[in-house]
Amino acid sequence: MGTSFGRGGATTFQQDLQNADCIVVQGSNMAECHPVGFQWVMEAKARGAKLVHVDPRFTRTSALADAHVPLRAGSDIAFLGGIINHVLEKEKYFRDYVLSYTNASVILDEDFRDTEDLDGVFSGLNPETRSYDPRSWRYAGLEVQAAAGERDEEYEDRVESVSETGRGEAHGSGGAALGEGDPQRDPTLEHPRCVFQVLKRHYARYTPEMVERICGVPQDRFLEVCELITENSGRDRTTAFAYAVGWTQHTVGVQYIRGAAILQSLLGNIGRPGGGILALRGHASIQGSTDIPTLFNLLPGYIPMPHAHAKEGLDAFVQAEAARKGFWGNMRSYLVSLLKAYWGDAATEDNEFCFDYLPRLTGSHSTYETAMAQIDGTCKGYFLMGENPAVGSANAKIQRLGMANLDWLVVRDFSLIESATWWKDGPEVETGEMRTEDIGTEVFFLPAAAHTEKDGSFTNTQRMLQWHHQAVEPAGDARSDLWFMYHLGRIIKERLAESDDEMDRPVRELTWDYPTKGRLDEPDAEAVLAEINGRGPDGAPISAYTELKPDGSTSCGCWIYAGVYADGVNQPARRKPGTEQDWIAAEWGWAWPANRRILYNRASADPEGRPWSERKALVWWDAENGKWTGHDVPDFVPDKAPDYEPPRGAEGPDALAGNDPFIMQADGKAWLYVPTGLMDGPLPAHYEPQESPFTNPLYGQQRNPVRHLLPPHPDNRYEPSGDAPGAGVFPFVATTYRLTEHHTAGGMSRWQPYLAELQPEFFCEVSPELAALRGLEHSGWATIVSARGVVEARVMVTERMAPLVVDGRPLHQIGLPYHWGPNGYARGDAANELLHMALDPNTHIQEAKALDCDIRPGRRPRGPAALALVRGYRERAGISDETGMDV
Repeated sequence: MGTSFGRGGATTFQQDLQNADCIVVQGSNMAECHPVGFQWVMEAKARGAKLVHVDPRFTRTSALADAHVPLRAGSDIAFLGGIINHVLEKEKYFRDYVLSYTNASVILDEDFRDTEDLDGVFSGLNPETRSYDPRSWRYAGLEVQAAAGERDEEYEDRVESVSETGRGEAHGSGGAALGEGDPQRDPTLEHPRCVFQVLKRHYARYTPEMVERICGVPQDRFLEVCELITENSGRDRTTAFAYAVGWTQHTVGVQYIRGAAILQSLLGNIGRPGGGILALRGHASIQGSTDIPTLFNLLPGYIPMPHAHAKEGLDAFVQAEAARKGFWGNMRSYLVSLLKAYWGDAATEDNEFCFDYLPRLTGSHSTYETAMAQIDGTCKGYFLMGENPAVGSANAKIQRLGMANLDWLVVRDFSLIESATWWKDGPEVETGEMRTEDIGTEVFFLPAAAHTEKDGSFTNTQRMLQWHHQAVEPAGDARSDLWFMYHLGRIIKERLAESDDEMDRPVRELTWDYPTKGRLDEPDAEAVLAEINGRGPDGAPISAYTELKPDGSTSCGCWIYAGVYADGVNQPARRKPGTEQDWIAAEWGWAWPANRRILYNRASADPEGRPWSERKALVWWDAENGKWTGHDVPDFVPDKAPDYEPPRGAEGPDALAGNDPFIMQADGKAWLYVPTGLMDGPLPAHYEPQESPFTNPLYGQQRNPVRHLLPPHPDNRYEPSGDAPGAGVFPFVATTYRLTEHHTAGGMSRWQPYLAELQPEFFCEVSPELAALRGLEHSGWATIVSARGVVEARVMVTERMAPLVVDGRPLHQIGLPYHWGPNGYARGDAANELLHMALDPNTHIQEAKALDCDIRPGRRPRGPAALALVRGYRERAGISDETGMDV
């Protein structure tokens, strides 16, 4: 969504779902995985809205839907592309919105070639480096300033074809910067190279017949969904989309979301009540941990991390990364204010505000590269805080092998999770691949405090911060994350205080003066919030990111959170009851940016500033008072009139016209077509998953050609696909999912007796037909095998996993919840033992939602016999280092 609209967060908020006329939940089981938010879906249904659930499994969400559409795991782009084709062919798009607020009219460079021209790849592909040179994707008449993201191990090869200071891909940071000049446009949308016509040609073969062939969705069911969506979109009606990791955990996960972004932009559903795209986050602060990131490639507020190779100072970095137009044009203000928050008085104009103190990227450092670096001996130490990779990450065996090669490992958690005990009771100890006495890793287990035992904020799925107050002191030696990080930093700073090594200067000069309180010397969380909010030249809290300056006179720990402590008030702690305010509920908590609840809401009004319809009015231009007003905080310059035209040469926000609603984009428009900023192409195209029983019927290109593959490793083998020899050894598709009763890898829930009683054992869902085919008995045992490992599960025979007819033959799918491991009250094998490490090239997220496997009755073998079983499958399939590695 960052490249489509300008920000990576949800465009709307959950309460706004009540205003939708149709809701499509796809890539999510919202009723079971986000049950509190699902109340607003039910409110919408009570008001007459239609609910569509697209999912391989029939779930509690499906049971409440007007239409459940089972489809093959890994085929969503074909499904969405079919709807896009329907919208374009039947002229169901909102033409006025599309023409005014998207890049549909922009003409593309004559060198651009589509997947339709090149049998499944875009122009610029370098098969040797598995990368695209995006220069041919640019707009005609406009040089693209920045490259598609470079951040994997092929980085040096990539930059040979792009500028030396190419933009680092940063999902969430917005569309990439565009160069000088004005792109050529055709307002009639008839030019053969305009985005609109390119889009029509790209999806012309995504017909109902092709959707049925790829997805297994009957044509009449598919067309029913098309009608529900299009009938409930337009000037007077809106449709909302909601997705979760069912979309992101694929080798083309970003392009799934892009498909929804294109569709919602064509239908005019972005920035309007009851519309938008809701990114459902898996727990309370996943959004917060990307805003103030635990991600290796981002700085707070989605500012890209600089690269080590670039030899660039502050000015060069800003020039390369900042857009010329829109609010990303003020990146220097955001970055300098962040550096001042980090280094305070030490950050001056003379030393470029300590820009050189920032770490530099040398490539991808995702969890999967980190595990491989551990195996290779490069990574020596590891902190685990809120993660349980020994059972929770794809190919959990690789994670354990990596941890076994560390010098030290620190695990902070509530319980002795598998990542703290693998060295004595992990699967490799059972098989004889590891011996406890041979493992040199020194493991430290430090008990962690629960959220009830500390102050702090959650940033939830709709970008909203809510404050939680400490209820009790943590027991025993348990401490909060804030306590741990603060005191660790304090001790390190004290030890380096007398150092004269220049390498230590960034730590020595780091601002680290948070007040503490209580018998445990707990850092004051509200003081941290105030630092994140930022301070003006007089030291007082700032109230908005528009107050940040590029000259070092302001500080701000995360520019998108500016205003969270406005007037010295803890805004997330506000709790005004809903009965005392309108449906926006602006005084409950605080949402970034600027407490806006619906992003891009300027698009809820027409180019003249009038609501598209009174029924869907949100913000509008008040000509009498010369400002934007309405129900929500306007996501626009407050006093910029709809007829404002920027003067020639204007930059930053001043360069936005009065009808440019997407204020974080380099051209103020929603991007149907992405000219730069993505690794794998400007438009979503259907590719088969890394492992698939089928060949790609649309293109000769089977898989995403630039998917991120890890270097060959004996324990991360890929399986043959399609019609390749040996593919039939793994004839079934497995998909993983979560349960209401358990939480992610189980570290919080499998130790709770009540939850363990509700869901006591790892199980697999299979259809009656698959059970008959493989001799599986309900409540009996099944053994599930992939090229990476073998697990056992109790069998649940259920019609919820209906067989599909795909490409003319039956397909059976297997559902696997991913919460289990050998520790706690509820014990079982981990589904992630089966997963490979093929990743989305933009986000480096694993493909956990579609993999090939086999299933057989009975319990799995133990010890060395388990290894022999997997080895036998590999031999039968003819698997080698090269299997699945082709472009």
